[in-house]
Amino acid sequence: MTEFFQSLGMTYEWAWFVATFAGILLIALPVMLAVAMVIYVDRKVWAAINLRRGPNVVGPFGLLQSFADALKVMLQETIIPSAANKGIFIIAPIVTFTVALAAWAVIPFSETAVLANINVGLLYILAISSLSVYGVVMAGWASNSKYPFFSAMRAAAQMISYEVSIGFILVCVVLWAGTFNLNDIVMAQKGHGFGIINGYFFNILLFPMWVVFFISSLAETQRVPFDLTEAESELVAGYQTEYSSMAFAMFWLGEYANILLMCMLNALLFFGGWLPPIDWAPLYYVPGIVWLLLKAFFFFFMFSWVMATVPRYRYDQLMRLGWKVFLPMSLIFVVVISGYLMATGHYGAAA
Repeated sequence: MTEFFQSLGMTYEWAWFVATFAGILLIALPVMLAVAMVIYVDRKVWAAINLRRGPNVVGPFGLLQSFADALKVMLQETIIPSAANKGIFIIAPIVTFTVALAAWAVIPFSETAVLANINVGLLYILAISSLSVYGVVMAGWASNSKYPFFSAMRAAAQMISYEVSIGFILVCVVLWAGTFNLNDIVMAQKGHGFGIINGYFFNILLFPMWVVFFISSLAETQRVPFDLTEAESELVAGYQTEYSSMAFAMFWLGEYANILLMCMLNALLFFGGWLPPIDWAPLYYVPGIVWLLLKAFFFFFMFSWVMATVPRYRYDQLMRLGWKVFLPMSLIFVVVISGYLMATGHYGAAA
């Protein structure tokens, strides 16, 4: 894209700046539009499972309901509690929203469609996802209210508990693929299952790690059954209790952008990313981005399905699952997979 803008007479510096800015908009705007639509899908799935109709009034089939909700919060008054730390109170939703969008910079939508194709893309995502807890903690502390503060403490403990196991799961994937680059990790999955199935999910050693990664994704994004930061029966609305108007909406945008990111990571790391499910030439005529979006939508449906059917965990159950089940299990699999790769002489497809 930089070459295109240079052909219009721009200097290299200006062409690079405009190309980068255009790339950011090409990712950020569709992600925000996708958030509006997946909220609608979320509500429709919950309604279907509970034998209800869901949104069906605003627009055809209720498709404009999310946009009506967005307009409503935009027109509301922003209320800041008198006892709150006003600066941090305002910055918290901005941090949550910004960090959620920043992680998308290294997500490859196809072999060439990626904003920043860096060699340590997986490490970048792990680092950025760790920052998402700061917005929640800042909101809980700045609100100067006990329920948001309890929520902030829960969020900090929950994030740490499940990021440890996610880190070891990513180590397993990196060991097998031999690279931190997301493009190379996807290509390493080509024909991995019996030479015809694209994806690590068919691997008997990596499939359990995908199950743990999927459940940890629910915890990392505070989705049911791990939504203890927003538990309405205990904490009113958690860290969002004192927020209204666009500040509240930015928390929602950040939350759903993170959910979509985790759906993408499930597809990229274990299900072949933009590759078709089967390594068969005619399937490659379908654009890679279509396969990736279909896989991500499937995982989002699973997120919604779990939310509509599984009851919320108690806090002690949440901690026990993270520290006493997932952490030892993921650590054992790091050792097992390392031993298997050493014994078979398989040092990574990209090595």
